[in-house]
Amino acid sequence: MMEFTDLLLFAIPLLHLLAAPYTKVEESFNLQATHDILTYGTPTHDVHARLSSAYDHFTFPGAVPRTFVGSVLLAGVSQPLVALAGFQHAQFIVRAVLGCFNAVCLVVFGRAVREAFGKPAARWWVVLSVSQFHVVFYLSRTLPNMFAFGLTTLASAFLLPKNDSKKAHARRRQAIALLVFATAVFRSELAILLAATGLLLLVNGLLGLWELIVVFAASFATSLALSVPVDSYFWQRPLWPELAGFYYNAVLGSSSNWGVSPWHYYFTSALPRLLLNPLCFPLIGLALFHPATSRRVQHLLIPSLAFITIYSIQPHKETRFIFYAVPPLTAAAAVGASFFSSRWSKSPLYSLATIVLGLSVLASFAASTGMLLLSSLNYPGGDAISQLYAITANITDSPSELFVHADVLTCMTGLTLFGQNLYGSIPTSSSPVLVFDKTEVDEELLRPEFWSQFDYVLMEDPSLVLGTWDTIGRIHSYDGIEILRPGQAAVSVESSPEQGENAHVLGQGATIAAVRDTVRKYTRGWWIGPRMSPRIHIMKQVRNDDAASDNVFISPI
Repeated sequence: MMEFTDLLLFAIPLLHLLAAPYTKVEESFNLQATHDILTYGTPTHDVHARLSSAYDHFTFPGAVPRTFVGSVLLAGVSQPLVALAGFQHAQFIVRAVLGCFNAVCLVVFGRAVREAFGKPAARWWVVLSVSQFHVVFYLSRTLPNMFAFGLTTLASAFLLPKNDSKKAHARRRQAIALLVFATAVFRSELAILLAATGLLLLVNGLLGLWELIVVFAASFATSLALSVPVDSYFWQRPLWPELAGFYYNAVLGSSSNWGVSPWHYYFTSALPRLLLNPLCFPLIGLALFHPATSRRVQHLLIPSLAFITIYSIQPHKETRFIFYAVPPLTAAAAVGASFFSSRWSKSPLYSLATIVLGLSVLASFAASTGMLLLSSLNYPGGDAISQLYAITANITDSPSELFVHADVLTCMTGLTLFGQNLYGSIPTSSSPVLVFDKTEVDEELLRPEFWSQFDYVLMEDPSLVLGTWDTIGRIHSYDGIEILRPGQAAVSVESSPEQGENAHVLGQGATIAAVRDTVRKYTRGWWIGPRMSPRIHIMKQVRNDDAASDNVFISPI
């Protein structure tokens, strides 16, 4: 039976999704692929022609090919929900389905913690987990890492001690199978975690070598039998995506093109931010060295710490690459916390330590909430699309189609195929259909006739737009924290001549400005909060038969 604490593992990620519904470019492949499967289906004849003419990955293939397996499963589960709620809610539904899958995996892990370490440890694990930020924020985001995250979390749950020895043995085999699948299909670097886990089981006599080989071979063959046909179909060439990705990133070292970090980055920067609560580290130490829990916690931690240590050799590092280690590390911290709370009545020191831990969780949750609110302000592209739809929906004499150019920043911070195509393959709204162009070629952008085809443009730099345009709105996004004294003007309300003094701030920028102005009325002019700066300009072309507005921006040709 599900406990209240288990419900938090669904509710908190859902709140994160509601607060930050837009996406960024690193999430785009799986999201666009899911859109295309939902919209165009999977053709059985003229396959190459139909896929290449409709599917986004033929136009924007990315640096390395990615698997469609996760997108196919996500589209299949989401399709009846999308049909029920309407395609305009499809992006939210798709992300919610992925988030719920990962939340279910976390619930399974929490129950495994309860069986291995007791109910107090399981409850501490839940509250420590939901008071963190990064994993909860990313739980519903369509990164390859988050498709693998649920599988690695299940594997970690299956490796925890069980009361039934037969069940424990079967679970260990299943854990290896899940890690093999996650490695072969979604993230090849998980081979490190797989090797560390397999070696630990082998050394401790928990699985025999032959048994390990058989499980590995069976799962690997199953993974290839799924990934290779599916991805060869969608990419229209023989392909095992994770092999191609491994060759590109590890063998060629091309991932370094996206930046490099020092070898200690994961331990000194990423892990403290992922765990968030600074007391997690001494709690892990307590659980690791306390005689009653030491051996079990070692088995919990060794694979994750080995994975992080070895993976630190790779120069290019990102915090999301080690998300898989967060549930086990948090579980070790929860075991340490339960040491104090289970002795609450035995000594005032234990009572005081438990209170301090509880307060630290509340402080972490407050910090996580603040990080969520600030992070939600980092999607100006999504905000701009939402505002443009609102603007065009109110135009009564508009044609059935309006042509829109979106620049690179817009595409990278929220414009998705779901946003471009609100109502699926068959429009069901009386509002005009927005047809988007995402041209990036400099030669095209320098041609006046290129710009003349558009009714609206979404631009970070309005000076690049050629022709006569009316700036009808500005989208602001997060640009740090500002401290305003009485009488001091906010940077976000300042206008430049190019932007037009009357151009309205729309969306989240307008919301933050209203909140700031209200707060300053009650704080005698003081304000400490997010600084919002102009990011995207919503511009409407002034045709010859249009009446020029007061804030027309004429770009030199």
